[in-house]
Amino acid sequence: MSLKSVILGTAAALALAAAAHAAPQVLAPPALLSRAVQPYVKVAAKSVVLRHVRLIDGTGAPAQTDRTVVLSGGKIVAVGGPELATPAGADVLDLAGHTVMPGIVGLHDHMYYIARPNMDAAGHSEPPLIVPQMTFSSPRLYLAAGVTTMRTTGSVEPYVDLNVKTEIDAGRMLGPHMDVTAPYLEGPNSPFIQMHPLKDADDARRMVNYWADMGATSFKAYMNITRAELGAAIQEAHKRGLKLTGHLCSVTYPEAADLGIDDLEHGFFVNTQLDAGKTPDKCSQSTGNQTLLKMTPESPEADALIKLLVGKHVAVTSTLPVFEQRVPGHAPLNPKAMAVLTPEAREAYLYARNLVNQAPRERYADTVKEYQNDLGLERKFVAAGGLLLAGPDPTGNGGVIPGFGDQREIELLVEAGFRPEEAVKIATLNGATYLGLADRIGTVAPGKDADLVVVKGDPSKTITDVENVEIVFKDGVGYDPAKLLDSVKGRYGQY
Repeated sequence: MSLKSVILGTAAALALAAAAHAAPQVLAPPALLSRAVQPYVKVAAKSVVLRHVRLIDGTGAPAQTDRTVVLSGGKIVAVGGPELATPAGADVLDLAGHTVMPGIVGLHDHMYYIARPNMDAAGHSEPPLIVPQMTFSSPRLYLAAGVTTMRTTGSVEPYVDLNVKTEIDAGRMLGPHMDVTAPYLEGPNSPFIQMHPLKDADDARRMVNYWADMGATSFKAYMNITRAELGAAIQEAHKRGLKLTGHLCSVTYPEAADLGIDDLEHGFFVNTQLDAGKTPDKCSQSTGNQTLLKMTPESPEADALIKLLVGKHVAVTSTLPVFEQRVPGHAPLNPKAMAVLTPEAREAYLYARNLVNQAPRERYADTVKEYQNDLGLERKFVAAGGLLLAGPDPTGNGGVIPGFGDQREIELLVEAGFRPEEAVKIATLNGATYLGLADRIGTVAPGKDADLVVVKGDPSKTITDVENVEIVFKDGVGYDPAKLLDSVKGRYGQY
């Protein structure tokens, strides 16, 4: 056998091995919709023309008025003015007074609910924390709100999440496109009894490879992981062409950046680098609160950290809705969101809400300062060229619910100082860019997938109009948000 044939044979073997380890597609090809899905379809025509819309295109550019968007075969085929011709046989929707924007790309969107057994009005509950899966309600809530692509950002029932993705991709279930994150990479002493405690770095490598083989398309490190375990997991994920994010505590942001992490969750709330008593590989008692109080946006520590993150291309995921729950009187009570909770989940949320809102304001002075510092740090990170992502982190606080929380995140980004169009870009194009899918989703442009949202009103002037979702297009099929919400009324917290 010649040297050339040996080399070609080796190359072929490597190509086969790479194909065997290729990551499953986040954006699967459109499928025929089953009878179970069809009742929730509002617009089913192969070609659709959206006329007289206001357009927020996802690039961050100012909103455009009286635009026409033409969809055909699951793609956006044209974007222009009133002069655009209507293709033969197309459905024409006159949407004066409405705004079209890209489908939301949710980068911290869980599929579960955290239950606190026997919680009372004083906030006491019995151990352990339990994490029931919301297999039915969560995907529908996300889609109803305009989330067309989501990352699960930590799974507690990973086989369920993988199977849900398969069912959605096959047209047998309703929901967004899914980037399924593997089970949490967590060390010992986790508050969550459903998480596997890593033994060492080799265990982290085994876990990454096993779940990559099972079809997971991303990974998430959690609070009690060690630097050795995190570094091993990052290396192994990168070998498979997959990314790893983290909600950290035992590992600081600078340590994680130096290890090659791709993304950091929760803005700047969980960085522990300036916490008193912080020891290597251990969570501090403060879990980041002290660092955020010290790291004002104008501080040299903030300058150094942001320079490091931007230089190493580490993204940051903003999850403001879950943190505004800590600030007395800050989070509005959304009747539509309350309607999807079970009576038990609603009661637990109102208990928790009242404990914060009725407490003396001085008790929460540091919490308010932390929140404001994070808003400033997120603005500064973007101004320095950082990639800011968006997600709500719906984890059992009834004020942060799938879909509703994604909309609230956009609103809070505007509160943080971003223009509405910039906030939409963070929640759409930035997420698509991080996932490596910006050539297909994230903006409203010819040639891209027809994943977009129609809302009544003008979010470029009144950002809360993002809540007025009337049609959600995914792969060119227009879904009915009202029917989706009605189907899960009173169910979130149950299934």
